[in-house]
Amino acid sequence: MTETRLRTLTHSAGYLLALLFIAALAAQNLRYGFYDLFYLATAMAGLSFAGLIYTFICRRHQLSAPGHFVVLAAMNTGLLVALLTMRGPGISHWAMPLLVLNLLILPWRRGLVLSLVLVLAMAAVLFTRQPAVDALIITSGQLGLLLIAALYTWHYDHMAQSAEDLAITDPLTGAHNVRFLDDTLQKEISRAIATGHPLSVIHLSLDYAEQAADLHGRGTLQGLCRHITEHLFGVIRAGDTLYALGEGEFFLVLPFTPEEGVRVIAERIRRTVAEQSWPVVGTATVTLGCTTRGTGDTRTDSLRARAQAAMDTARRRGGDAIGFQPGAAVDA
Repeated sequence: MTETRLRTLTHSAGYLLALLFIAALAAQNLRYGFYDLFYLATAMAGLSFAGLIYTFICRRHQLSAPGHFVVLAAMNTGLLVALLTMRGPGISHWAMPLLVLNLLILPWRRGLVLSLVLVLAMAAVLFTRQPAVDALIITSGQLGLLLIAALYTWHYDHMAQSAEDLAITDPLTGAHNVRFLDDTLQKEISRAIATGHPLSVIHLSLDYAEQAADLHGRGTLQGLCRHITEHLFGVIRAGDTLYALGEGEFFLVLPFTPEEGVRVIAERIRRTVAEQSWPVVGTATVTLGCTTRGTGDTRTDSLRARAQAAMDTARRRGGDAIGFQPGAAVDA
């Protein structure tokens, strides 16, 4: 299940449970003749229903749907106004499910801020209208519930972020993996087409990787790949991205980089790798294939294939070399 679908499901469940809870409150207050509270509960139930409908309307954009904040801010404000203007019993307890709903629906920081504002504002009202002990008990309960809900949602967000990092990161080198490459490269191609800025890529391969593994062991080759990854992170610029394709093979995406720029970067990588002394193996070299997006390059496969072909051509010259294959000139 994707993150968007999971959030759609949890948002729908949260709004539905809130709707059922508030509808029960409305029925109970109507039964005992508390008509002001009945109208308040009816209005909040309407907002919960609006949130449920909005969730289904924006089910494909749950991660960036701003309407949830509007709905919840209206519910929080309505409850606070009711506490200020009504004398009905137990209005402050209505905040309990709303605090949880804020953190369930909204991003963690925004939900926490909205809930804290509600709790502090209600505490200010309670301490002026009720005995200090009663106000302290109610406020402490609200803060305790808020703390538990906030810790739970923070833990979920942290676990979700860790899972996402694992899904897009190569465990051996720490670079992005090949699964993430196509998504990012396609976005960069679309951005280059929209803005007219150049885009270049480099396919990099460690020379004689299999021979190094046979001579020194697979563990040594993996260690060398990790060291080369760290070195590449230090060489590339901010905004450039590095991907591990396999043992000894890497791919670099260089936005806003024309042909002359990618040639300079590739030469810097080739030279610095060859000049460095690496653990166990001592000397290592790399072969690089470069290309720049041309007019017909609207998908990732054409750029990747041309970079691969440029690297294969350079490797046939004996390795420790740079190959470049241009795309069709982009019209200005």
